[in-house]
This record gives sequence, C-alpha cells and structure tokens, in this order.
Amino acid sequence: MNDETDAWAASALSVREALRDAADSEVETGTTPDSETGTAVATVVAVEGSAYRRPGAKRVLGDEAVGAITAGCLEGPVADLAERALAEGALCETFDLTGEDESWGFGLGCNGVIDVLVEPADRSFLPALERVAAGERVSLLTVVGGDHPDAPVGARALVGADGDAADGDVARSDSRLAFRDSQPALPDDLLAAVRERAREFAVAGRSDTLRVETDRGTASVFVDGLEPVPELLVFGHGADVRPVARLARDAGFRVTVAAARGARAEAEQFSAAHEVVATRPPDVAEAVSRPADTYAVLMSHNFVDDRLALEALLATEVPYVGLMGPRKRFDQMREALADAGVELSVGDRERISTPVGLDVGGGEPAQIALSVVGEVLAVSNGREGGRLTDSEGPIHPRSEVESD
Repeated sequence: MNDETDAWAASALSVREALRDAADSEVETGTTPDSETGTAVATVVAVEGSAYRRPGAKRVLGDEAVGAITAGCLEGPVADLAERALAEGALCETFDLTGEDESWGFGLGCNGVIDVLVEPADRSFLPALERVAAGERVSLLTVVGGDHPDAPVGARALVGADGDAADGDVARSDSRLAFRDSQPALPDDLLAAVRERAREFAVAGRSDTLRVETDRGTASVFVDGLEPVPELLVFGHGADVRPVARLARDAGFRVTVAAARGARAEAEQFSAAHEVVATRPPDVAEAVSRPADTYAVLMSHNFVDDRLALEALLATEVPYVGLMGPRKRFDQMREALADAGVELSVGDRERISTPVGLDVGGGEPAQIALSVVGEVLAVSNGREGGRLTDSEGPIHPRSEVESD
C-alpha cells in the first residue's frame, strides 16, 4: 500500500501536492475557500512533551483528508476546527493529551500538549510550495498568537535560505499573487525581529514556534522550515528494485528508477516510482536534477554497468551512493576504476556505502529493501540508524520558544 491508497500515511510530498491542488483551485476559480467547498490545512506548530508528530506535520482536509498530525486521536476535533477556519479564518487550538487536562476528555497518555494551527488552504501557500518544488529551502512564517495589534493569527511572510523575504506581491509564472489577497502580511517589525532565525530554519529544514517581542507588541510566530523532498535514484531493472521503490516512496522519497538501455524500463514495471527512465550507465547522472538532495542506490547486478554508473554519480554532488553486493565485489570495482585511471578520493569513499543497507539480519526481498531504504533514510536525516533504546535524550529535538 502506498501513499496514494493510504491518505493517513501520506508522505510530505503527497501532502504538499494536495495542498497545492487546493491552492491552485482557488487561483483558477477566483473563489475564496468556504465551509461548503473549501479545503483547510491543519499544522502542528508546537509540542510540549512527547507527541506522535512534530512541528510542521500537516493534514489537508478537503473532500478527503491527506496526512496525519497525530495517531488518529484528534481527527474529529480537527475536522470541526477546519469548518470553523473556513468560515471564520485561521485559528490556533491547544490540545492537552497528557490526561492532566480533562477539557478534551481524552486521557490518551500521549504525554504531550500540542498546538495546532488550522487555516484555509489558500493561495498564500503557493509561493513557498513553488520555491520548494524548484529545489529551494524556505521558511513560511505564520502568526499563531500574541497581542501585536497588526498581527492576527494567520498573518504571513516568506523567508528564503539566503534571508530574502516576501511579505507582499510574489511573482508566479502565470499570475501575480499577494499574501494580502488571502492572509494578512507579517508586520515589518515582527519580520525584522525574526528574519535571521527564519533563514536559519530554512537552511536546517526546522519548524518551531518562536515568541517574538517588539516595541509594538508580542507575537508567537510559527516558522515552518520547508526543504525539498529527498530524491532516491535506483539504478537497476530487476524485480528486487520494486520493493525498494515502494518502501522509499512510502518513506517520503521522490523515486526515480533508471534502467540500463535494452532492459525493461516501462513505468508499469515499477508502479511505485514517480519516474522511470532508460539510460546508458555512463549517463545515469543525467537523471539527477537536484544533486544535493539525491541519494543513489546501484543494484543492476551487472559489474560493468554498476562501475560505470558509480563513476558517473561520483562526478556529481550526490551525498550518498549505495552499492549492492559484497565487499569483495567493491574491491574488484575499485581496482577496475584504478585501471581506468580513476582513483577514489577520501570524499568519494565516504559517499559510497557497500554493502548497502542496515544490519537487520533479513535475507528476503522485502527485508533487504527495508535494510536499504532504512539506511538511505537515516543518512538523509543525518542519523546513524542505531536502536533508539540505546540512545540518550529525546527522540526528536524539543520545541524552542525564544524572545527576540
């Protein structure tokens, strides 16, 4: 089951696509989302204690809901809030799931207090979504509380990884959009106070709520650091590519399967892949559009093809190349590369993972795929892939509330 058939477990890519479809619909029809026909989006903006999802998690609520912000316990209340938001505008609600506050009657023992922003899925999201889809890192800033006279809940701005800010007209290829058309702009004093932190969050892909103080008032600003969806490039055409593509897609990667020319490279062969291409092994790097966000796995099981593909990918800036096969095979490949005049640098060697995968002890195709995708996911998140029970401290970074 992939994220198209399980909307609750949808990846960030699917959630963004659903959000963009709703926002595009508003632009195309020229209508404002309402409680009868509109789509809302719920976002976790702060967590105190532990929770199933962290700040930045989203659930799009339209004809069908896509994405999850909890393990399912808040679906009803959040759906009710979506109707209110579509009728009245953006709002932020606190849910105490510790069992200490009986106002919601849950007593679920999640040990967390969760703040959820619910707002219309309108055109104010489009500039951020377009820039992220183009490979940029941005922070979308939204006021979620406070007493600043010109910063109601929902006031918004956009800050890029280079610190550039947009709080008014934002260019699109087919129209001119203004945040003020759908959400008020973040006041200049608040934007100036939080701009540098927003730039840092954009670079790090971090989301959190910051408390910002200015001479004119205080506001809680949710800084949603949005980074491009990671790409997984799988070079191969065997049946064992299919479970890797399926698990990687479910894990949130945009998946491209590159098959050597002459092999079967039909899309229906790899239905979980977002794209299937046929290529010569030396040209496999042409399938890499965003090197810094692309992770590659070579599993053609053809020694020469994998060697040529490895050489081509090492000439790019991809941070990781997983190579299927035993160490002895890689030693032979390294000798073949040296014979061809290609010496692997220390940096090259650090990018290569072989044998590819985490040590989970399985030998069946699905287990091998889980091992491979698990390692790629860990690397993409800057983790080692060890057991959580052996680690100290919280699983996720704790929420940060600061005064500026």
